[in-house]
Amino acid sequence: QVQLVESGGGLVQAGGSLRLSCAASGSRFRIDNMGWYRQAPGKQRELVAIVTGGGSTNYADSVKGRFTISRDNAKTTVYLQMNSLKPEDTAVYYCNSRALTYNSGSWSDYWGQGTQVTVSS
Repeated sequence: QVQLVESGGGLVQAGGSLRLSCAASGSRFRIDNMGWYRQAPGKQRELVAIVTGGGSTNYADSVKGRFTISRDNAKTTVYLQMNSLKPEDTAVYYCNSRALTYNSGSWSDYWGQGTQVTVSS
């Protein structure tokens, strides 16, 4: 099993910044992609940004130029730097990773518990 623990959410005024972190832990695992999704009230969960095992990144059009995803050298922690925040960025942000657990020998998707980001106008 792989556990993902997020931190860094909160309340910020429009135009402000927040940095989200997500740390993966567990026993005998290897992570490939890591990413951030968000879900606003009444809406479906959507991809915000993703970073592959090789370091390639992809962003939702709505956040391009404002958000930056990165990961540490050990590739077990992913960050989301969010600048120029807008009220429409308000959502619960979820960390996601695709990981191989050596005990099971299989790849699975794992999710964090979510962290609330609220942007006031």
